[in-house]
Amino acid sequence: MFSQLENIKGKYIEVGKTLSDPATMTDMKRFAQLNKEYKELEKVVAIYEKYKLVLGNIDANKKILETENDEEFRDMAKNDLGQLEMGKIKLEDDLRSLLVPKEPEDDRNVLLEIRAGTGGDEAGIFAGDLARMYTRYCETLGWKVIIASASDGSAGGYKEVVLEIEGEMVYGKMKFESGVHRVQRIPLTEAKGRVHTSAVTVAVLPEADEVEVVVNEADIRLDVFRASGAGGQHVNRTESAVRLTHIPTGTVVECQAERSQHKNRETAMKMLKTRIFEAAVRKHEDEIAARRKTLVSTGDRSAKIRTYNYPQGRITDHRINLSVYNLDAFMGGDIGGMIDALAVAEQSEKLKEGGLAF
Repeated sequence: MFSQLENIKGKYIEVGKTLSDPATMTDMKRFAQLNKEYKELEKVVAIYEKYKLVLGNIDANKKILETENDEEFRDMAKNDLGQLEMGKIKLEDDLRSLLVPKEPEDDRNVLLEIRAGTGGDEAGIFAGDLARMYTRYCETLGWKVIIASASDGSAGGYKEVVLEIEGEMVYGKMKFESGVHRVQRIPLTEAKGRVHTSAVTVAVLPEADEVEVVVNEADIRLDVFRASGAGGQHVNRTESAVRLTHIPTGTVVECQAERSQHKNRETAMKMLKTRIFEAAVRKHEDEIAARRKTLVSTGDRSAKIRTYNYPQGRITDHRINLSVYNLDAFMGGDIGGMIDALAVAEQSEKLKEGGLAF
């Protein structure tokens, strides 16, 4: 572990020198990448320096206890040693967390797809509830959310909705939401007050960079049509909505969020590339899942991951067997605690896998 930390410190110094070189400023893209790397390394180095200082103080206090005869002085050293040992454990935990390798996709923006499943109209209503929940959560983090595509449910909510989410470390947090979300509650349409069970599927797709997915224009079929839903006369009378079909893979995307056909095509192309790129990411996540127990961040869209039980006010995540009883706040966007718990579970698995120890 210490050799790894020393290597990181050396890399930190090296990147710092490169950043201060005037020649680096001529390539702003490279400068931005180096600056980001420098900040990440700086976090590790700062804690590593604190850790070394604590180790030095522990050795000094142990030496006092071995050689000092003054009882008052020894008591002071003993008290300090206890606090230093607790601080040492905390710093070791922090260092382990920082040394856990991050998935390369974690800092990407995402497309969040929410689809009504079993349950008829109630599933569509719950899909709308989830879309609102995620939107409010994103707003608390300062992320930008745009509805890229939507198909309204007959009784409210959505048959399907695609949200485009932009911000810092979006996929790193949102990836845990992929899977089947089950709701147990009395639907508004239920006359006898019986509890029904419905399901909604959520898929979180990391956005692809331009250089990662090259799509040949000749392989794309473009269809335009009139958008549906709210938007006034312009939406209903103008063929601004776009459907793109990638012929080699059969991938189909639609976008009708904008009034401009050009803008909708641009967004649809981004969605198309993201879905093609996601196949490679899914394979990577499945390989990870094969090595781990909880399947926290797998790409398995058929797995039931969470149940929202309205009569009991309970949300249960089945991957980590965690239940919380703040359903109203949770549906209002207060989902950070659950996501953090899932992140901790994934991190624990990575620590075991990597054998990070002092």
